[in-house]
Amino acid sequence: MTERIEGHGGELALAAVRGYGVQEMFTLSGGHVFPLYDAAHRTGFPIYDVRHEQSAVFAAEAVAKLQRRPGLAVLTAGPGVTNGISGLTSAYFNASPVLVLGGRAPGFRWGAGSLQEIDHVPLVAPVTKHAATVHSPDEVVGAVAGALDIALTPHRGPVFLDLPLEVIFSTGEADPVAPAVPVLEPDPDEVASAARLIAGAQRPVLIAGSDVYGGDAVGALRAAAEALRVPVFTNGMGRGALPPGHPLNFAKARRVALAGADVVVVVGTPLDFRLGFGDFGDATVVHVVDAPSQRARHVEPAVSPAGDLRLILTAFADHTGDRADHESWIADLRAAEDAARAKDAAAMAAETDPIKPARVYGELRRVLAPDAVTIGDGGDFVSYAGRYLEPAQPGTWLDPGPYGCLGTGMGYAMGARVSYPDRQVCVLMGDGAAGFSLMDVESLVRQRLPVVIVVGNNGIWGLEKHPMNAMYGYDVAADLQPELRYDQVVTALGGAGETVAKAADLGPALERAFDAGVPYLVNVLTDPTDAYPRSSNLA
Repeated sequence: MTERIEGHGGELALAAVRGYGVQEMFTLSGGHVFPLYDAAHRTGFPIYDVRHEQSAVFAAEAVAKLQRRPGLAVLTAGPGVTNGISGLTSAYFNASPVLVLGGRAPGFRWGAGSLQEIDHVPLVAPVTKHAATVHSPDEVVGAVAGALDIALTPHRGPVFLDLPLEVIFSTGEADPVAPAVPVLEPDPDEVASAARLIAGAQRPVLIAGSDVYGGDAVGALRAAAEALRVPVFTNGMGRGALPPGHPLNFAKARRVALAGADVVVVVGTPLDFRLGFGDFGDATVVHVVDAPSQRARHVEPAVSPAGDLRLILTAFADHTGDRADHESWIADLRAAEDAARAKDAAAMAAETDPIKPARVYGELRRVLAPDAVTIGDGGDFVSYAGRYLEPAQPGTWLDPGPYGCLGTGMGYAMGARVSYPDRQVCVLMGDGAAGFSLMDVESLVRQRLPVVIVVGNNGIWGLEKHPMNAMYGYDVAADLQPELRYDQVVTALGGAGETVAKAADLGPALERAFDAGVPYLVNVLTDPTDAYPRSSNLA
């Protein structure tokens, strides 16, 4: 017979999350959640603390995304929770299984004006899969386990529980609860119909997104692409699903592919602004999703199988019907890809004064290891990263996702370093984004979590300044102080860094950064007149 769990509310909650593979807690200290710290301290459960609650949630999200298991953030009551809402919202848009445990003013005195007394649940409910208050210590284990089952059930996402003072400080007991995450079986007729469309297409294209990695379906994706001979493009954490050099892996010819395709298969990513809202001209659209809730409502795909992506993609690979010859189509795309790569290579080698962002990424490509975790936190500068950097392995690229929230950088860096102590971790940050979270370098220094931070410092909000000028002929609220020494901020916080103004100095600076063993910021002065050639409609 399994032994019952006994203890105060913090002990009960921690015992429950351990059963789901959670291995660490991200937090900012607060008295409302002391019992959780007590339980962690007495059992050797690692605690990583930050300087702003948003970083705690972003760190938990990074763990959830990279390791495909729950990440845990613990936030104190009131402003602790509200400071974490942007992180929760990002996790919601990114389908990240994050559990946020919040402190809460005591229920027995509710309405009398206790410190930080506010009902969090209505605030976070719109950006979580589940949000609730636990009202008894005996309910803690079941509530935590139930919330984590919801977080892990596709379509995955964040969940929130708050624990009033009288619950978290009081003792209770419960039976342990085993994970119960269902597997959603897809409709076999819808899967077969989609497979026939792909196989019979003359010019098919497959676009794979973050849910392919999150659903552990990378191997099934490769098998399906190879069996059906379909060119593959990727976005989000789908990047690297097919390694560079794979004959069906494409990155630079997407516009050509979508303009010429007769069937576009989108797997594990929404038909949002990143994909032109699913408007692919005359092409037939197949939208493969991990849950019915993710089916597009603004377009009507020919078929939209919903369910476990491994099962769907494996069925695609096993399709034995007649397959059209796609080789001339693949060859056409390869020619367009090679031409675009040659153009990009020239840009990445350009010797300009000031430095162009492309050159920064040309130098980074030389020093990044195949398993490096690369984090994007910014606008134009990070858009260039998406264009010029190609992850060699799946699960190594983190960006804010479709919500586009700046300030993820230091939290993601912490979660990545905790996940992979021996890999390179590199944060790519615009100078605007640096203002959101750079103080959390101190958290990295203090907890001995070295990362490399590359700031593209052009002294402007580039994503706003250039478009506003194009629209109005002027801009406002789009300038920052030019040539600020963000490297000196990091040095003052216990790390190290340097400013780079010449392209020839980039390579040696990056090598010093990766060899430093401390958080190290390379502050690159980039060309403020250089605007990312954005063609997508964001709204």
